[in-house]
Amino acid sequence: MAMFSAVLVANRGEISCRITRTLHSMGIRSIAVYTEHDRDAKHVRVADAAVLIDSYLSVESIVAAAHAVSGMNADAIHPGYGFLSENASLAEACAAAGITFIGPGVEALEIMGDKIASKKHVTERGVAVIPGIAEPGMTNDDLVAAAAEVGFPLLIKPSAGGGGKGMTIVREADAVAGALDSARRVASAAFGDDTLFLERLVEKPRHIEVQVLADSHGTTIHLGERECSLQRRHQKIIEEAPSPLLDEATRQRIGEAACEVARSVSYVGAGTVEFLVSDNAPDEFFFMEMNTRLQVEHPVTEMVTGIDLVEWQVRIAAGEKLTVETPTLTGHAVEARIYSEDPANDFLPSAGQIVHLHEAADGRAASAGTSSAAPATAGTAATSVRVDSSLIQGGTVSANYDPMLAKVIAHGATRAEALRALDRALADTVILGVTTNIEFLRALLNRDDVKAGDLDTGLIERALAEIEFAAPTRAVLAAAALSIHSERWMPGSPWQRPSGWRVGQHRPARYRLASAGQVHEVLVAGPPDAAEVTIDGTTTPARLTSTGIEWGTQSIRLTIETVDATVWIAQEGTSWALTAQSRAESLAAHRATLARVAGVIDPELRSPMPGTVVAVAVAHGDSVTAGQTVLTIEAMKMEHPVVATLDGVVDISLKPGDLVTRDQIVARIESPQASTEGETS
Repeated sequence: MAMFSAVLVANRGEISCRITRTLHSMGIRSIAVYTEHDRDAKHVRVADAAVLIDSYLSVESIVAAAHAVSGMNADAIHPGYGFLSENASLAEACAAAGITFIGPGVEALEIMGDKIASKKHVTERGVAVIPGIAEPGMTNDDLVAAAAEVGFPLLIKPSAGGGGKGMTIVREADAVAGALDSARRVASAAFGDDTLFLERLVEKPRHIEVQVLADSHGTTIHLGERECSLQRRHQKIIEEAPSPLLDEATRQRIGEAACEVARSVSYVGAGTVEFLVSDNAPDEFFFMEMNTRLQVEHPVTEMVTGIDLVEWQVRIAAGEKLTVETPTLTGHAVEARIYSEDPANDFLPSAGQIVHLHEAADGRAASAGTSSAAPATAGTAATSVRVDSSLIQGGTVSANYDPMLAKVIAHGATRAEALRALDRALADTVILGVTTNIEFLRALLNRDDVKAGDLDTGLIERALAEIEFAAPTRAVLAAAALSIHSERWMPGSPWQRPSGWRVGQHRPARYRLASAGQVHEVLVAGPPDAAEVTIDGTTTPARLTSTGIEWGTQSIRLTIETVDATVWIAQEGTSWALTAQSRAESLAAHRATLARVAGVIDPELRSPMPGTVVAVAVAHGDSVTAGQTVLTIEAMKMEHPVVATLDGVVDISLKPGDLVTRDQIVARIESPQASTEGETS
């Protein structure tokens, strides 16, 4: 079979860019798809052609796009991961249209894409699974009844899809019904299928997955395992290859088990078999699911094997035989996912425009874009760094899609070297305009238990209380104030610039900078290049430089970007957004603080982030109790309930589908006590 001349990439973001990179290295033209939200996205710019579609979840739109570019019909469609990547309907539609689907056959997609069916299937092949209840067609009442049989704690899981979306831990019987409602909504929105099943929750587990490759000529191999135990809310954050837990004997056993799972469905292409491994008994493993697609974390496997998985996906789909064998893993690789979220504020999603971007130096060599068996190191250097990203300066991060922005991957001769290289690369990464988790990632990488490889899927939740996020230092506050001061400084008349000049003693300019709920007051006297800055009664000479700020006798490297009244500042992976408040804004904020004295509960319910109302649990005028869910808001594929702060009567007018902004008042609770006092006064 001849190699493809053009391939449509049915995805967006960094994975679309990454697939396009390999297609170009193979001399294959790429066709991107995009929605209105992504019209100016990087994955559109790097492709040879692009087609506007109404949704990444529309099979009809994707297939039609393959023939929408004049003189450049796509021979094949690569689905990437997420969206339709594990959807048998897309594979069937491709076959009907005479287009090659770069993925497994319909049988594998249908069996392994249904977690209930897949668990039954592999059990018949002698592969151990986690105890639970997995029957098709179970209603919420059925699942509530079955929960007692499964036992607590348990895990609610969507049968379709992956990525941790919809997965919910339940520890008490009373919480099952509400958790099922939320899980069904998330599963339906993310995968178009709200089927759920229950599984016993294994405490302190390790998440180990095995990469497999299989061609259509009967060859199936594995490329070693990945450790994916560092997760939050079932979403992987840091992954590595190989696992620091497994010995060589277990590596071979779990690899062969993964191959057996793949062979059982006549699997073709690249896939991943996921196992749960007990930290206390690392020689035992339980099948969880098979992802019939490329994984987000596939670069760590590429870095330790030198094998380009996307290239082999394409070659296998074109009918070629595998010419690589199960490789020897060389060195160690670790990947960190950068998300647009605020770890210091319960990881709420962040959206906005990228006003400054600096990504770590990409020192890839034999990673993506080559099928060399050599390890992916740059020249003779001990470490190398790879960046998979779709970010562009000036681009917009939308609240409509997954919050992952980029992946940074480091390879070293040892695990310790790889961890240090990744930490340095994250420190060198600057993304301003949205809040990211980079500081959080660095804190994780520098924990003693992470360095020692003592991992499990609950580590992050336990570690959250121990991680402190850096408040802006005096030098950072001064830099923010000087940045605004510089913009307002005007030559000429002293009446037109904030120099502090007046008849008699000079008065400094006063800047009130709000950040993370705190307001900092900074006084600046004199010109920006020779200022005196006073913070908390201490005055220090300071001036901005091209690389940051001279603060007293120190020269401090900072990245500074001012947009309107907000100054974004980054330092070694940590960033702050400091917003200048007017005197009126400052007074209003102060009055609000005074109103919320100890013991007084705010009756106004506000949206914690911009998003969409997906459920309203009460009607206007209903009585509610403190802690009761009033409505649920979704942003970046994550649901956030807004609960009543006190007992009372709810005033609400929102409905599902309504858009809300951050801090928007979405409901009010009128307490009966307040109503009674009002009538008697």
